[in-house]
Amino acid sequence: MFKIRTYEEKDLAAVWAIIESVFRAGTSYAFSPKITETEAKKVWLEVPKATYVCENEAGNILATYYIKPNQPTLGAHVCNCGYIVSEHVRGQGIASSMCQHSQQEALGLGFKAMQYNLVVASNEGAIRLWKKLGFSVIGVLPKAFQHPQLGFVDAMIMYKQLEK
Repeated sequence: MFKIRTYEEKDLAAVWAIIESVFRAGTSYAFSPKITETEAKKVWLEVPKATYVCENEAGNILATYYIKPNQPTLGAHVCNCGYIVSEHVRGQGIASSMCQHSQQEALGLGFKAMQYNLVVASNEGAIRLWKKLGFSVIGVLPKAFQHPQLGFVDAMIMYKQLEK
């Protein structure tokens, strides 16, 4: 059992531990694998409108996500999210729960749609999940991501209207 709640400053070390390994791997986010903790804190915790954590019954943080406007001002009604689940608990439905939670939070924050700007084509699990949760591929960016093992790979733009 787990719960999703708003990030608190006391969560910093646990969140950094989760996002650092993914950023260092360089396989799913466009951030430099050499990103510093200060830089990561800015992009994951300071720039977003809100950041959340998912924790187990013991209070251990298992995952995190952020939500922010995808564009300024006239495009700010569309949000963007980033999700990272700790490697040792993947496959337990946490990403799905966070995505569903983020859609409800987005509506509550006044967003009308959600857009993922750079879903790496080799991240097949994420693509499968986002499609299952109602997102559509609205564009493919040829060789837009420099994967450390696969070289240049396609990336997708995925989108979901939140308002009916």
